[in-house]
Amino acid sequence: MKKITAIALISIALISCKKESQTITKVDPKTGKTITVEIPVSDSATAEKAVSNVAIKDSMGIYKQTFQLEKGKTYPLTTYQKDVQTMTAPDGKSQSGTSETTDEMSFLVNNFENGIYDITINLLGKRNSQSANGKSIVVDTKLAEPKEEQLKMMWKVNKALVGNKLNLKMDQYGKVISITGFDPIYSKVAASVGSVIKDAKQKTAFANSFKESFNEKVLKDQFSKNLILIPAKGAKIGEKWSESENATPDGKIKLTTNYILKSVDNGVATIAVNGGIPKKSDKKTQQGVTRSMSSELSQNGIITLDQNTGWIKNQTVSVKTTQTETLSDGKQSQSMKSVSNSTVVVNPTK
Repeated sequence: MKKITAIALISIALISCKKESQTITKVDPKTGKTITVEIPVSDSATAEKAVSNVAIKDSMGIYKQTFQLEKGKTYPLTTYQKDVQTMTAPDGKSQSGTSETTDEMSFLVNNFENGIYDITINLLGKRNSQSANGKSIVVDTKLAEPKEEQLKMMWKVNKALVGNKLNLKMDQYGKVISITGFDPIYSKVAASVGSVIKDAKQKTAFANSFKESFNEKVLKDQFSKNLILIPAKGAKIGEKWSESENATPDGKIKLTTNYILKSVDNGVATIAVNGGIPKKSDKKTQQGVTRSMSSELSQNGIITLDQNTGWIKNQTVSVKTTQTETLSDGKQSQSMKSVSNSTVVVNPTK
């Protein structure tokens, strides 16, 4: 009887051990290879629930991006761009100038119903600065109106723009359904330049120009580029995908951006960026003078996404543009060169 009891106890112990752990397969985010791991059963339910709630999910090694935003929470979207341009004259002398722009906004989640987010976009601030030859000018909505007459109009327009709200309807996959609330902003901006632009035709032309640069389509494009990074079909670790857009109005020159999903680890999805515009050359001769022009653009950087929410954590991309123009009559030639080094940052770390 003692032996039977002992065997029974061992059997119970073995059954208990089986219930305490579970073998699962998953993709190693660093290598992209499928591995087998054991996790406690008590933890597996929690783990499965946690995985189902994350925005960037792994299914058979393929990661897809959705948005899991919390009602009542605010998410930032600040864009900063710095351009340093250097011009080299035919005599070899160079001049440089630096310009910086910052657009600050935030997204407040009001509700999520039937797969649609109701979000308030708060326009928080705009800053522009330029410096060259030891002189600097700044137009900042968080500072007082500048004294220089040529800067007052920009400040008035930016000041009228910030402090306003737009309403965004977006589905959980990042598709923007609608952005509304532009008309009150158009009215404020038009009124803000009343003391600067007196002519009625000029006022109308300015209002139309502003509407072309700030409308639903423009913001839809901006949000799509900044927020939706992983393609709808998903991507594996190490997989590359590309997007192309017109760099010239006629569409003959294209800007190609390549993306690679580097890793999804510790709650962060990391995407590498490169690409640009291959070198293009053009040569024309008129009245014995040949004009040669060439240009090229290269870009590279890193984008990180919050795996839990799908929201962008940070983007830092460097862009270099080089343009050269040469005039030659066959006996002598002179060249001018322009090099622009830009840095585009989304949600810069403070």
